[in-house]
Amino acid sequence: MKTYIYTLATILIFTFSCNNSKTTNETLTNDIAEKSPSLKGTWERTSYYNYIDGKVIDTFKTSKENRHIKVFTDSNVMWCRFIPSDSTDWFGFGSYKIENNVLTEILDYGSKTMSPHIASDSAFVFDITLTENSFSQVRIDGEGHPMFAENYIRID
Repeated sequence: MKTYIYTLATILIFTFSCNNSKTTNETLTNDIAEKSPSLKGTWERTSYYNYIDGKVIDTFKTSKENRHIKVFTDSNVMWCRFIPSDSTDWFGFGSYKIENNVLTEILDYGSKTMSPHIASDSAFVFDITLTENSFSQVRIDGEGHPMFAENYIRID
């Protein structure tokens, strides 16, 4: 009888220990996911860098005459660019994913000006550095050198 009680007690302790560990692991995973910065939200470009030989050669700051906004949902991205002095429309819409600090935007469609770029290659791939309230996306050439960077701040 004592053996039966000890066996039952051991099984119960083991069962509750396993369940508690699972809950703790799930909690830790959720806590890490919640603390990781998210791209979801509305962002405004603050500057644009051009590179040659891995060095920034010029910088363009955002102004009222040159605004660029991106909106990310859980799975989609839409961006628009406003330049009052230029009658050309610039916008795009599609999906995106982030894996290993690489942002890939797959555009489904865009403005008349953007459509030829989408038709030739709908995937726009960038190295990304993301914090809670800012991110930078850098376009890399085939040899691994940066071509240009867009720097954003969260506005919502």
